Amino acid sequence: MPPVTPDAPGEGTPRGTAAGKARRWGSLARQALAGERESRGAPGCRATMCELYSKQDTLALRRKHIGPSCKVFFAADPIKIVRAQGQYMFDERGEQYLDCINNVAHVGHCHPEVVTAALKQMELLNTNSRFLHDNIVEYARRLSATLPETLSVCYFTNSGSEANDLALRLARQFRGHQDVITLDHAYHGHLSSLIEISPYKFRKGKDVKKEFVHVAPTPDTYRGKYREDHADPAGAYADEVKKIIEEAHNSGRKIAAFIAESMQSCGGQIIPPAGYFQKVAEYVHRAGGVFIADEVQVGFGRVGKHFWSFQMHGEDFVPDIVTMGKPMGNGHPMACVVTTKEIAEAFSSSGMEYFNTYGGNPVSSAIGLAVLNVIESEDLQGNATRVGDYLTELLNKQKAKHTLIGDIRGIGLFIGIDLVKDQQKRTPATDEAEHVIYKMKEKQVLLSADGPHRNVLKIKPPMCFTEEDAKFMVDQLDEILTVVEEAIGAKSESMTSENTPCRTKSMDHWPKLFPGQ
Repeated sequence: MPPVTPDAPGEGTPRGTAAGKARRWGSLARQALAGERESRGAPGCRATMCELYSKQDTLALRRKHIGPSCKVFFAADPIKIVRAQGQYMFDERGEQYLDCINNVAHVGHCHPEVVTAALKQMELLNTNSRFLHDNIVEYARRLSATLPETLSVCYFTNSGSEANDLALRLARQFRGHQDVITLDHAYHGHLSSLIEISPYKFRKGKDVKKEFVHVAPTPDTYRGKYREDHADPAGAYADEVKKIIEEAHNSGRKIAAFIAESMQSCGGQIIPPAGYFQKVAEYVHRAGGVFIADEVQVGFGRVGKHFWSFQMHGEDFVPDIVTMGKPMGNGHPMACVVTTKEIAEAFSSSGMEYFNTYGGNPVSSAIGLAVLNVIESEDLQGNATRVGDYLTELLNKQKAKHTLIGDIRGIGLFIGIDLVKDQQKRTPATDEAEHVIYKMKEKQVLLSADGPHRNVLKIKPPMCFTEEDAKFMVDQLDEILTVVEEAIGAKSESMTSENTPCRTKSMDHWPKLFPGQ
């Protein structure tokens, strides 16, 4: 684990820079927590750690009172997290874990400026947005300033699901069309209206695709229909959307919206090829529909060079509606839909008032402002670029070393590691990916696996993630992949050997590595 030392400048980062400030805050926080951890050997430490129950009792109560469809990370051996700071989480025993999962704690867990902003406003006033208050308009002004000029009208909600549901309402009201084009493997939220347009969900359950939903191929140039060797993958994937529109029109249907994450997260960290969104927007607009960019997972500077992920596609691409959520409140539930005046006025003309009890309340707005301030003052976009480039470089070296790594893709601090059984066939290594994330947990690094085959390791840590953190994470991954590949090699050798009387030692361990095989 990276050393806990105050005022230690990050590798390659001058101490006086904003990024250095972010690193020193995380370092000081780690030192304080490390000191607290040392003092917890005495009885009564559970109260210090805010632990009401033992881990077993917590598990038992969860099974009794929490719905069985509500899953936990590492279900076979869940971690009980009781505290967090910066890019680190701590369990009930005080063990420290490097958090490579949490794109929600965007500027770092429990950032003092965010916590202070929440406390000060909560002590003063919290009420709904029907009362005139400066916070909501100041936040709307600041948020709009990060977007293209045409995107200037805000609707505040409490979650990304609420935001995407409202975006669909806006799109359908705009010209009275109903149909929605979505990408395969997409996930846009847990509301009924969003499960309907989320193949990631409805294809796993008993639901069937609704007649008004049209699924376009994911623009995946690694494992998709059109790959990196195609002359024009962006055009080919966009033409698939064009065909969908033509078929819908031939059936008498009208397209209300095309919706896509600017970079697909649950679908396996997919980065659309350059030019794809522009071509799709052209076809959708020609059909009378709008383009909805879902930035719930990937917005607020995560890609580094741009504040919004859709901006990496060029200045000539501007969506009609943008939704945002998870990182917006650094763990506080808040989200937003931003759109054009034209679309907002069409929505208002329906005569139905839009009101959200908690959306944009003074406390949420104060927290949102604090998050924007921290992103700017600590140069977290710059940090995402620097650390993301360094991490990608390290991972590409691992790709050259390990046959299990088929692809490294991503931008900034949004990276996917596609694990494969065969690099030529690109066969998804699903069991191996699950094994890797559990072994990483044992080494106190938290990762998750996603994608349609659950074989893509997702890296989307808090934005204060450092080069030291990146190096530590990759070192642990290297060790684990080495052991797994040795076990795979031993298994293959044993299976092909006709005269071997008994299995090798590595083969004896294989069932423990992959109990599902």
